[in-house]
Amino acid sequence: MIVSMTGFASAKGQGAGASWAWDMRGVNGKGLDLRLRLPDGVEGLEAAVRAELGRRIGRGNVGLTLKLTRDSGAEGLRINSAGLQAALAAMAEVEAAARTQGLPTAPVSAAEVLALRGVSETGGDPAEADSAPLVAALMASLAELIDAFQSMRAAEGAALAKVIAEQIEQIASLAQQARALAAARRDQMAETLRTNLARVLENTAGADPDRVAQELALLAVKADVTEELDRLDAHIIQARKHLQAEGPVGRKLDFLMQEFNREANTLCSKSQNAALTQVGLDLKLVIDQMREQIQNVE
Repeated sequence: MIVSMTGFASAKGQGAGASWAWDMRGVNGKGLDLRLRLPDGVEGLEAAVRAELGRRIGRGNVGLTLKLTRDSGAEGLRINSAGLQAALAAMAEVEAAARTQGLPTAPVSAAEVLALRGVSETGGDPAEADSAPLVAALMASLAELIDAFQSMRAAEGAALAKVIAEQIEQIASLAQQARALAAARRDQMAETLRTNLARVLENTAGADPDRVAQELALLAVKADVTEELDRLDAHIIQARKHLQAEGPVGRKLDFLMQEFNREANTLCSKSQNAALTQVGLDLKLVIDQMREQIQNVE
């Protein structure tokens, strides 16, 4: 069944020392265009996200946003051993110099030592942290997000399929009308050609009757719309198959629209009959409406 390129989904989650919120939106496009807004500092995330989206989605302009907040507990206090030793050595040197000068010194608390620059650090460089657990948690959440996104696109696709199926049946009905009108017109055109041939032969001295007959026969062939109607029938069968097919079929249906339109144009140009011309114009209208719907099919 066909799938729409229009969809929306959002999801929230937490784990691996962080909480997050996903937002995913899709609209129609000629190919698969991914526009990602992901936080920095999570190694391997963007590559994994692109690969998963490419595997699950065939076509459309898809925007994906991730807002990530690391838990405060994940950014605990850490002692910088080198900085601590340097600070203690500096404090000892200051105390020794003060005693030499006979200057008093006050005791220093551990909290005051921790407050010294370079002694303690909060958290660490996100790029140096192991991102694997967080990436795994985010990708599991992303899979659920894509499921919801695809579910909405499938529902939209079901509605599109119903509309397109009705339009295909309209085209089939108009093609049948055109065939009936063309058959009725055939006898009329034959009689007209015979009358014209007799008139030409009566008023053209020295004309070659065989050559005149050949020219009139060529005109009759050029006015025949049987091939156009046969191709319309073949396109209708193919369009019905595409509606039931699995996987992206939007490009195939879009190509069929060009073929449908070509046959309708030729039918109008060759009709030489007001009723048949009107059917051709009605065909063009339905085909244009159908093309608008197909622009949203994946």
